[in-house]
Amino acid sequence: MILTIAAREWRSLFLSPLAWTLLAVVQGLLAWIFVLLVEDFRNLQGQLTGLDNAPGVTDLIAAPLFRVAAWVLLLLIPLLTMRLFSQERRTRTLDLLFSAPVGIPAIVLGKYLGVLTFFLSAIALITLMPLSLAIGATLDLGKLLSGALGLTLLAAAATAIGLYLSTLTTQPTVAAVATLGTLLALWMVDVVRIDQAASSNLLGYLSLRRHYDSFLLGLFDSTDFAYYFLFSLTFLGLAIRRLDDLRLRD
Repeated sequence: MILTIAAREWRSLFLSPLAWTLLAVVQGLLAWIFVLLVEDFRNLQGQLTGLDNAPGVTDLIAAPLFRVAAWVLLLLIPLLTMRLFSQERRTRTLDLLFSAPVGIPAIVLGKYLGVLTFFLSAIALITLMPLSLAIGATLDLGKLLSGALGLTLLAAAATAIGLYLSTLTTQPTVAAVATLGTLLALWMVDVVRIDQAASSNLLGYLSLRRHYDSFLLGLFDSTDFAYYFLFSLTFLGLAIRRLDDLRLRD
């Protein structure tokens, strides 16, 4: 049943003009940035040849591309998650889901996997850009795959946040704004300087950006993986609890 709901959500996204338009804009923007990064790398090649341990293609093209892609996804995800449950509540179709012979966890996971699959398609297309350079250049495939994994985990966590916030309101626009504000706050939470070491470490651990930067450096740390996994699991659990409360009220 989870896969059925996920497939339905995935099909509805790909049938939506908004989703196709956003995907085209994202790919066009990132392709333009990719070309600029390649051109900058070609201009720097003469200076890099004389350096010891000079950064390569992956460091100067793939990593910056994934960093920009993270910002783009943070802007894109609220627009595609805002309708997941807020629109269902607004049109009263959520009552039909509650009356169906399927549990709330299956509904939440189905919708989550459906929209996440859409983002995974976008991430795959983004990864193909630097991967295409393997034809004429030497890539660090470990760093490239690490960056793609980090972007995937970031998208999974951000999607879980957007899904949960969409259960709190019947207005998709409110859900989108709340999701964007939450994601930006979690991205920049460690920018504020705090004297207390304990508070500073806590804010650093909560930062989406700090954990993502580790993947861009090619460092696969189980702590970073656990952070994104637990983050996603927490907000999915909150969404299940919220929908359970709504069903009991109805």
